[in-house]
Amino acid sequence: MAKRHTDNPGAPSQRQLRVAEEVRHALAAIFERGDFRDPDLANARITVTEVRASPDLRHMTAFISGLGKDVPPEQFAALKRAHAFLRGQVAKNVRLKFAPDLHFQPDSALDYAMKIDQLLRQPQVAQDLVAEKDDKGE
Repeated sequence: MAKRHTDNPGAPSQRQLRVAEEVRHALAAIFERGDFRDPDLANARITVTEVRASPDLRHMTAFISGLGKDVPPEQFAALKRAHAFLRGQVAKNVRLKFAPDLHFQPDSALDYAMKIDQLLRQPQVAQDLVAEKDDKGE
């Protein structure tokens, strides 16, 4: 097995990143077409924000969000029901030795960023940030 040349041994390889991005594009196209038989997914507006691949490329975790809102629980349940269909569609569009198992997680990055932004706007925090900037002579 070849050694990876990277400073961070836990970081994903270039191949993992490339394949994950291909799977993200394939899933995004599937959701854009919206040709699902399941009524919970038929009109779903789902965005695939990121896909992370396992080192062996057999498992992919797709982080999804609704357009401007959280994905309802019934749509997550529908995604689990449509797992085999989605896996088959990804296998058709992304050339891999094995069709990856797909796992779906809600993408909470936007919520987290909004929470941090809200915290930074609090008067106590803003005061500390200004004081720190003055101490550095900026």
